[in-house]
Amino acid sequence: MRACLLWLSLLLGAAALPAAAQTADPAEPFNRAMYSFNDGLDKIVLKPLAKGYVAIVPMPARVGFGNFINNFRDIPNALNNLFQGKVGQAASDVGRIAINSTFGILGVIDVASEMGLERHNEDFGQTLGWWGVPSGPYLVLPLFGPSTVRDTFALPVDYATAGRHLVIESVAVRNSLTGLEFVNDRANLLDAEKALDEAALDKYVFIRNFFLQRRQSLVYDGNPPRPKDEDDVWDETNDAAPGAAEKGKK
Repeated sequence: MRACLLWLSLLLGAAALPAAAQTADPAEPFNRAMYSFNDGLDKIVLKPLAKGYVAIVPMPARVGFGNFINNFRDIPNALNNLFQGKVGQAASDVGRIAINSTFGILGVIDVASEMGLERHNEDFGQTLGWWGVPSGPYLVLPLFGPSTVRDTFALPVDYATAGRHLVIESVAVRNSLTGLEFVNDRANLLDAEKALDEAALDKYVFIRNFFLQRRQSLVYDGNPPRPKDEDDVWDETNDAAPGAAEKGKK
């Protein structure tokens, strides 16, 4: 669900995709059922918690907690950049962790960004795509939200490389942080959700199309290959080989 929440704020800038996108969703009945389950759970549990959180916790504290969590997220960012051969970006991520963990009071203050060290967004699903693994069909996972077959198989690696379990010994503390992380991420999207409700006739289709488009863009670092025609938009091979392309240039 966290992954779903992080990109929902960008939905309003997404263009509608061609009808060919439906070919990436052969399990649509199941996915719609899971989407409805997640949406219902959000309305009953997460959204009310997020509203209460915003009402009680001041903005500076919410920003500081978000920075603290992002400091942990920079660990898999660094590892996946390294797995993809992006040594410069991996070094930048390590620098961010070192600077924010010390001068930024364990990451509460994002000093590294102020120094010009850009934060990256990498995960093992992107790494698999970089290596040439096709994305496979679209899936909606209970609690986690939008995904693909490739990204689903990447989740255990993402968890193992998150680093939190290595730094924080107490299971209770880790679980509490994870719960607060969900609420904080959801709170950041309350305003964006209102605009989405007004803009989308079918939110399921809108979110699915945006998710698939954005994942392809992330695998290619914002420069996905242009499809030959509309029917090729969701050819599995389209988003699966930027690493091979880089090797071909050398």
